[in-house]
Amino acid sequence: MSVKIRMSRGGTKQKAYYRIVAMHSRDARDGRYIERLGTYDPRLGNDNPKRVVLNEERIKYWLSVGAQPSDRVARFLDKAGLTKRKARSNPQKAQPKAKAQERAKAAAAAAGGGEAPAQA
Repeated sequence: MSVKIRMSRGGTKQKAYYRIVAMHSRDARDGRYIERLGTYDPRLGNDNPKRVVLNEERIKYWLSVGAQPSDRVARFLDKAGLTKRKARSNPQKAQPKAKAQERAKAAAAAAGGGEAPAQA
């Protein structure tokens, strides 16, 4: 079974606290884990050193035996210098959808040509 390095949620409602754990990929998010590798407390400030605490030695071990980090954990590991995260870019996602593009074309034609835009 493959192993993932991911976060397990703890804390109470509106006061989330996460453990960074190594667990089987098919186990539940808050279910049984193999080993606890660190913590993440999103309520602390970005400059607080206790916001993300990692056990670097054990994380290196799990990465060496093939464990795959989740996207969020990969960001933490990249910031700590343990792994290099691939840069992801999806320029299509920022493009307006079809109807918005039609409205923009109609508005440009109305402003530039003096014609009234066609009603749909």
